[in-house]
Amino acid sequence: MARIVCVANQKGGVGKTTTAINLATGAAKGGLRTLLVDLDPQCNATSGVGQSPAPRHSLIERHPLRESMCATATPDLDLLPGSRSFQDVEAPSSADESQADTILQHLESGLRGFDLAVIDCPPSLGRLTRTALAASTEVLMPIQCEFFAMEGLTQMIHVIRDVMNRPPKLLEFGGILLTMYDQNLELTREVEDEVREFFGEIVFDTVIPRDVAVSEAPSHGLSVMDYSPRAPGARAYIELCMEVLERDQR
Repeated sequence: MARIVCVANQKGGVGKTTTAINLATGAAKGGLRTLLVDLDPQCNATSGVGQSPAPRHSLIERHPLRESMCATATPDLDLLPGSRSFQDVEAPSSADESQADTILQHLESGLRGFDLAVIDCPPSLGRLTRTALAASTEVLMPIQCEFFAMEGLTQMIHVIRDVMNRPPKLLEFGGILLTMYDQNLELTREVEDEVREFFGEIVFDTVIPRDVAVSEAPSHGLSVMDYSPRAPGARAYIELCMEVLERDQR
């Protein structure tokens, strides 16, 4: 079975979609056959790799996923496009937690031949996010280095733990990622100290710096690694990919 990494946080603007795009791209560049799955109705992961949203989401419709996957500019990276139809993605059959097994089986059927799937979730704790968590093998949670970084984390952790204890019990805590890191700001260092003290080893050593290249890349339909490969953000995401892959080997 392929690794399925769910990138989730109930807060918006923390670098969730950017992390999903660059983690998937970095893994593909590292030789892993990778699938980026866009479950956010905003479809930013889809446009962020230069593709267009689908009229309906194939993961919800249950037809063969291969029919809806499209190639990206990065070799070995395919995309399962998102859909802006909230009625489709929030349909009762998809939102009911009891359907997580069915969605997992459907996702597994489309992952044959892939080494890794990265799921970009909506910025919420809704049923769609919970179902994505239940269908994943691990969750990666980005946190912005700001004053309210810890706000809402307790609720998010409770949801993750609840999913971890429910069948099919595949989910593990992959790690917490500090984003928009500015080492020149005292507040950033304070947030980092607080997060690392509270969560310990589950916090990634890698931090993602504030970098204009990271913000600009999606508007060109590219990862920051392709848009500006020498940028600090590109180097940081490469290091994150290496750390994520190393954790799988422990």
